[in-house]
Amino acid sequence: MSVKIVLVYQSLLGIYGDQGNSKVLAKRLAWRGIDSEVVLVEPGSPLPADGAIYLLGGGEDNAQTTAVRELRKDGALFSALDEGAVLFAVCAGYQICGHTFTIGENDEVREGLGLLDVETRRGAQRAVGEILTRWTKPDGTTSLITGFENHGGYTTLGPDAAPLAQVEVGIGNDGQGTEGAVQGRVIGTYPHGPVLARNPELTDHLLELALGRRLDPLERGVEQHEGLRRERIAFVRR
Repeated sequence: MSVKIVLVYQSLLGIYGDQGNSKVLAKRLAWRGIDSEVVLVEPGSPLPADGAIYLLGGGEDNAQTTAVRELRKDGALFSALDEGAVLFAVCAGYQICGHTFTIGENDEVREGLGLLDVETRRGAQRAVGEILTRWTKPDGTTSLITGFENHGGYTTLGPDAAPLAQVEVGIGNDGQGTEGAVQGRVIGTYPHGPVLARNPELTDHLLELALGRRLDPLERGVEQHEGLRRERIAFVRR
């Protein structure tokens, strides 16, 4: 079996390096002997409906509006989610998954994809800097998520969406202590980094969701990024 990872609209939602998340997913599969295929799809080309994991990244206001229009017109992302695919959306990608978001200096309200019960409006101050959050995993244990946030929109969660994590350092969704949103197999979050390169447990969680089974832990020597992860956590806690 080959796991199809679909990188969506990088010309619109790829300006912050979030495409690196696809490489991390593919590498952690390869280390376990599992084949994968990373498919890059740009606006105007059809999105495959048989992906296992779809990735949305960060972008600017106009790019968000275009991405929503193209994804709605294409329709394959909605079909794939109905069939059990996983969607991981970062920053602007996270915002467009909600019901509405705003763009421009006049805060014009735009309709999102409606995949998460969230709404985004301009915040009182821009959230820029290292962020550290505590994620409660499905088994009840916790793991720190480290990354870099850079967003002017503040996101409010409705009753159907649960926060991904609790903020230890940083702004997160809206400065009220939560970060990201989870609803079914759709996960949205603000940190860049790319965030999966910094957070192997979150990466493996996405893979387990997509595969429908638990993954064996990797050998300790393979986790070459652990030193960087510890350094970033220590840095942000100073």
